[in-house]
Amino acid sequence: MTPATPTVEPRPKRAPTLYVIAGIKIGKGLLLLFVALGIFSLAGHDLQNVFERAVRWFGLDPERRFFANIGGWLDTITAANLNAVASGTLIYGLFLMTSGTGLALRAAWAIWLSIGESAFFIPIEIFEITRRRLPEADLHHAMFSHPKLGLTVLLVVNVVIVWYLYTNRERLFRPHHH
Repeated sequence: MTPATPTVEPRPKRAPTLYVIAGIKIGKGLLLLFVALGIFSLAGHDLQNVFERAVRWFGLDPERRFFANIGGWLDTITAANLNAVASGTLIYGLFLMTSGTGLALRAAWAIWLSIGESAFFIPIEIFEITRRRLPEADLHHAMFSHPKLGLTVLLVVNVVIVWYLYTNRERLFRPHHH
C-alpha cells in the first residue's frame, strides 16, 4: 500500500488587472465611507451656512447664480434626508470594500458580486449619456465644458470590468471543492 500523495493545486496565475480592479473597488469603498461619515457629521447643521463658508474659503463668490441655486436647494434638506443618504452611502461603501477584498483574495463569490455591481450601472450611464438635455446649471466653468465625458469614461470602465471579469472568471477563480 502506498501512502496517498496529497494533491497540490497549481498556484493561480498572476493577474495584475484583477488587483487593479480590486484596488479601485476598495479605494471607492473607502472614499464612500469617508463621505458617509462627513454627511453624518453635517446632520443638525445649517447646510446653507456651511456651504457658503466653504465657497468663501475657496475664494469663490457665493452670490453667483450657480452657488445661490445650490444654497437654496440645501435649505430643503432635512436631517432625516441626510441620515438616509449617509446610510446608503455607508452601505454601498462597505459593499464595494467587501467585493474588492473578495476579488483580491480571489474568492469565487466576489467575481459575481463585482460583475453584478459594475453591470448594474451600465444602463443608467447609457441613459444619461444619450439623454438630450443637460441638467440646468451654470456650465460656463471649464470643468463643465464636456459634462458627458465623465459619464462616458465611467461607462467604458464598467464595460471593461464586466468583460474582463466575465471572460477570465475560470482562469482567475477556481471553484472550491469540499
